[in-house]
Amino acid sequence: MNIIDTIAKEQQKTDVTKFKVGDGVRVHTRVREGEKERIQIFAGICIGRKGTGLNQSFTVRRISYGEGVERVFPIHSPRIAKVEVEKVGKARRSKLNYLRNRKGKEATAVRE
Repeated sequence: MNIIDTIAKEQQKTDVTKFKVGDGVRVHTRVREGEKERIQIFAGICIGRKGTGLNQSFTVRRISYGEGVERVFPIHSPRIAKVEVEKVGKARRSKLNYLRNRKGKEATAVRE
């Protein structure tokens, strides 16, 4: 088990941004298109986190053209350049799946 732990430690990021469920976040992802690489931003509300250590991931939800879009990001992925916290939200539960049933502006507001 020591070999697995050392490999996992090497691949973990040390500069991970602290954010909670309910926060409005902007995730900067690296996208490769042929020879070029660019940064694409996915902004939305963090509706859940799961896993521990190297397997940690979080789900971000946003409304795009009236349709809800969710994306799951591994926290320690090399494809993620950085995570910015836009707005600090106050959530009283660990998963915000109830936002999926909401429409319009209600779907982006975390109030309980």
